[in-house]
Amino acid sequence: MKTSLFAPALLVLGMLSACSKNNSRDNQLQPVAGQKNNLQVLATPPATWQEHWFEHQQLLNRVFYDTSVAVYYDNDVNSSITWPSTYLAQVWNYTKSTYSAFGDDSRLFVILHAGKYSGGHPSTYMDGSHDYRNVIDVGSSDPNAWISGTGNDIDLTTHEVGHIVEGASKGVHGSPAFGIWHDSKWMEIYQYDVYLALGRSSDVTRWYNMKVTQTDAFPRAGTYWFRDWFYPIYHNYGGTATLNKFFTLLAQYFPKQTFNNGITTYPEYSRGLNFGEFVHYWSGAANKDLKQLAITAFGNKDEQGNDWTAQLKQARTDFAAITYPSDDVTAAGTLTVSKENNSGASATEGSLKLIDNVYGSKFFVNTVPADFRMQLQFPTGQTVKSYTLTSGNDATDRDPKNWQLKGSDNGVSWTVLDTQTNQAFNARNQTRQFNIANTTAYKYYAVYVTSTNGSVDFQLSEWRLFK
Repeated sequence: MKTSLFAPALLVLGMLSACSKNNSRDNQLQPVAGQKNNLQVLATPPATWQEHWFEHQQLLNRVFYDTSVAVYYDNDVNSSITWPSTYLAQVWNYTKSTYSAFGDDSRLFVILHAGKYSGGHPSTYMDGSHDYRNVIDVGSSDPNAWISGTGNDIDLTTHEVGHIVEGASKGVHGSPAFGIWHDSKWMEIYQYDVYLALGRSSDVTRWYNMKVTQTDAFPRAGTYWFRDWFYPIYHNYGGTATLNKFFTLLAQYFPKQTFNNGITTYPEYSRGLNFGEFVHYWSGAANKDLKQLAITAFGNKDEQGNDWTAQLKQARTDFAAITYPSDDVTAAGTLTVSKENNSGASATEGSLKLIDNVYGSKFFVNTVPADFRMQLQFPTGQTVKSYTLTSGNDATDRDPKNWQLKGSDNGVSWTVLDTQTNQAFNARNQTRQFNIANTTAYKYYAVYVTSTNGSVDFQLSEWRLFK
């Protein structure tokens, strides 16, 4: 299990460090393909490097360097191992070409340990802890570690490079998303992209098969981060360009302060993202409203139990320059219900809560009639392809059980578009999506609820329509 310098706090990127190693092979210096030969301006990496961070106390020996990497081993790493100089150069060069340069030194400093320091950590050129270098420092309890250069060897080392990306992209210090995705969720899609870009098809398949079945306990138990969030975004909405754009948007719009590393100053993110902001920034990166995808993947609560849909609503105001198209047409309609909450439409549990785009509020009506109807009227016809219903916060017997979605041109004659019977919601504030085979643009849509799950009362948190 890896350790990460991001774990204790959000902005601990002063811990992203860099190291070096032994035997030089100076005669192997070669310019990187497609990259300016800058050997004349790069300082030669030191032949040895004394560790001075955390519990690390090894004298490292440089075993290889060129313009892309400087590789260091401790005395227990087999000196015949050469794959890091090739593979990690490829990873680093691709990473720089995708996310832009990380400081003036074009090299990644790679440190490997055997028989100690199990896990790994990164450091960036902004941080003095590892002598202002982009570093990955990875160890293993196995005294014969790193021999294969396959599987876990490349997974661990590539993971740490991904931390440099999240901690220093676009010349800004910090990882405002770390408190949401923690140590490894960003790395899962970053590594998938790296393996794909480097043409490592067997590793792409291996990695996908591992991650698509993996669940995590945050923000709720049983969350499939890769399967339900990152892979759909990557696969459907722009791939590598979308990953990069997320960091571009953060650097452009997210709040920053000044960070002094003892030598110079850099911009630094002044706080972490809340979950609603996280969804907003990823939506901007994907140029797609990802709210429904996020609700499906995570539910509507963040790790602290807050309703992030309210945070998202605020984020769209606070960061209004980040825009993206939406398939959600609900806001364009005018809502009416056949029976209103006793305190009125604008009350705490009035009908307007059905379409307020906040999934922690709800509409409640007591003694619901058998032909209860909630209706949206649009100025022009809308071709709705799906709709969602979100259960209330309590009393499962108030949930709808049987209903029909209907469409109309005039509000008088109606066409049945979907019929649902014996339905149950498995959780509170659960959003369920229903797809319909509709090709007609209707001005009116209505849900006719004919039965609840046992109560004479009815409640629903949200009803939304999507084209």
